[in-house]
Amino acid sequence: MSKYFYPAIFMPEETGYSVSFPDLPGCFTEGDTLEEAYEMAFAALGLYLQGEGGAFAYPPAGNPADTVCEDGAFVALVEFDEAEYRRKHGLQLVKKTITIPAWVNASAERMGINFSATLTDTLVSMIQRQSA
Repeated sequence: MSKYFYPAIFMPEETGYSVSFPDLPGCFTEGDTLEEAYEMAFAALGLYLQGEGGAFAYPPAGNPADTVCEDGAFVALVEFDEAEYRRKHGLQLVKKTITIPAWVNASAERMGINFSATLTDTLVSMIQRQSA
């Protein structure tokens, strides 16, 4: 597990700061103070990246020097430490052994299907439906 650094744009608001990540469409948060906004940015980044498939593929981070800000805004790097996030949020991975038909295995491998991500997505979906 690794550490990742994403540039975030912090925009002062009437009360606190709003935060957006130019490399992560739809990843926004806010905080009443700069410290709170940074903490919320860490949490938003973790939720976004875990929602993108967890440890399997994170979007590449852009160069902070290339990030354009509106007047008054500034760029700060927000660190995502995958191991720390998983410990803090109970997301430790558990190894499971499964048995599937050989033809399913061969077809899925030809298609480049990630078995862990597919099983996780399916189980989460089933759990959410059961909880609703």
